[in-house]
Amino acid sequence: MYKSGVILNDKGSKYAVSGTRVSDRAGVDAALKQLKREKSYAKATHNTWGVLLPDGTPLKGDDGEAGAGMIILRMLERAELSGELIIVTRWYGGKHLGGDRFRHVQTCVTVYLEAKRDGRE
Repeated sequence: MYKSGVILNDKGSKYAVSGTRVSDRAGVDAALKQLKREKSYAKATHNTWGVLLPDGTPLKGDDGEAGAGMIILRMLERAELSGELIIVTRWYGGKHLGGDRFRHVQTCVTVYLEAKRDGRE
């Protein structure tokens, strides 16, 4: 599993992106479980995710960050990337970010997609 570590901070909130190849919902569940074995990810406020399964089925999870999973899913669709689970993790810093949180999710997904393209993941 690729893990970026913290890639951005805003008003105390920290964001990271992770991901891996999956072929079905069981693979998604296993990847999320593996990520949350690390204490810092288990304690994160949100682990939002999205994936287009190889058969074209879209799946997403907001984990309390309404709309974040859909952003990830839309970016995967635009990139025409299936079978790739992307997880954006947020550790809440105590101040609401409003719409900026969606921009941060986009930034994280872009970092993942660039790492994938460059062979770093």
